[in-house]
Amino acid sequence: MSNDETRTVRLTVEVADCGIAGLQDKELDGYADTPAQSVGFIEVEKGWVALHITHQCGPADFTVTIADRDPGADLAIYEDIVEIGYVSMSGEVEMSRFTFDEAVMCPLPPLQAGPGTYRIRYHVKGMDGEGTRDDGIDDHYLQIWPAPLEDPVVVKATSDTSEYFLDREKFNRDRGL
Repeated sequence: MSNDETRTVRLTVEVADCGIAGLQDKELDGYADTPAQSVGFIEVEKGWVALHITHQCGPADFTVTIADRDPGADLAIYEDIVEIGYVSMSGEVEMSRFTFDEAVMCPLPPLQAGPGTYRIRYHVKGMDGEGTRDDGIDDHYLQIWPAPLEDPVVVKATSDTSEYFLDREKFNRDRGL
C-alpha cells in the first residue's frame, strides 16, 4: 500500500543473537538533549530504537508504515502495542539487521515531515510463543508519524512477556520468583 500520505513496506530483519532488531536515524550526531525513554519492549536513545522481537535469533518479519498522521493502532490482530516519542535529525531512518559479521541496514521511505519529532507505535504478536509466522501476518508492526514528544504509552498488553518487560519485579513477585 502506498500513496502520498502513507507508505507501507515489509521486510525481514535477520537477527543473529540478542532478540533485538534496530531502527536508527541516518544521522546519529546532535542528540545530546534528546531524552532516553523505554516502555515494554521498545527503547529509544539518541536516534537509535531497540525493538525486542519474538525470538532470540533468526529472521524477524516486519511491516513498517510511515504516515503523515496517526494511522490508528491495529488492536484486533496484535496482542501487545506500545508507543514512544522519537527524534529524527535527518528525516531518514533504516532498520538494522544484526549479525555477528556485520550490521546490515535496510533503508525505509523518508519520514513524512523530514527532521523533527515523531511517534513510534510498535505492535507485536506471539511474544509468548516465539512468534506466529504461520498466519501470513508479520509478527512485528511499526507505525511512524509526525507528533510532539510525549511520554511513552502502553496501548495494549496481553502477553506474559509484555508483562515482564513492563515491570520485571512485579512479574517475578507475582510468580514467586
